[in-house]
Amino acid sequence: MNQPLLCSAYMPPIHFFTAMASSGEVFIEQYDSYCKQTWRNRCLIASESGPLALTVPVVKPLPGQVMKDVRISDHGEWRRNHRNALESCYMNSPFYLYYMDDLLPFYEKRWEFLIDYNTEITLKLIELTGIRTRVKLTDRYDKVTPHTDLRAMAEPSAIPSVRVKPYWQVFQSKNGFLEGLSILDLLFNMGPETRLLLESAVPVIAEDRQEP
Repeated sequence: MNQPLLCSAYMPPIHFFTAMASSGEVFIEQYDSYCKQTWRNRCLIASESGPLALTVPVVKPLPGQVMKDVRISDHGEWRRNHRNALESCYMNSPFYLYYMDDLLPFYEKRWEFLIDYNTEITLKLIELTGIRTRVKLTDRYDKVTPHTDLRAMAEPSAIPSVRVKPYWQVFQSKNGFLEGLSILDLLFNMGPETRLLLESAVPVIAEDRQEP
């Protein structure tokens, strides 16, 4: 496939990584208008009571502010809260302790801009999953792009065209299999098998992609 074009995302969802795994190069949009309640500053993890959203607070953006200019807010103790949530939800997963040391710097160091924070996270997660792809940031906004345009996947309500096969999750016996989660869920639960699951993702059939 052509190089995918994705929005920037915090601890991106699994289907972002299925797109990355299928291409040797991926572009991340940094000139789109920032929108709240998207994957740009939030992710979903699996908790005992179901999906749990973790949100990175941002300084209130100006109308039409582009993603590259959005600043992270230091209001509250969100870094500690996110770290504690990951520990609470995944301590009993097989690979939490194996990978968490690599992720701790993202809850200890301060980044000013959300785009820089997300990009560094994405690069680290690409390394940990073992997929082979290069990441480039866009240098302008193009409404029509020669790339495989997946920017609409920024919306949590968007239905991906491919999904990984069901895998073991910590709270599956209580909640059933949860989809739409951060790549962290796959990584903590499946470890080195993560790359194989991403590379063997299957198309979502047309009926499943219809909005309810």
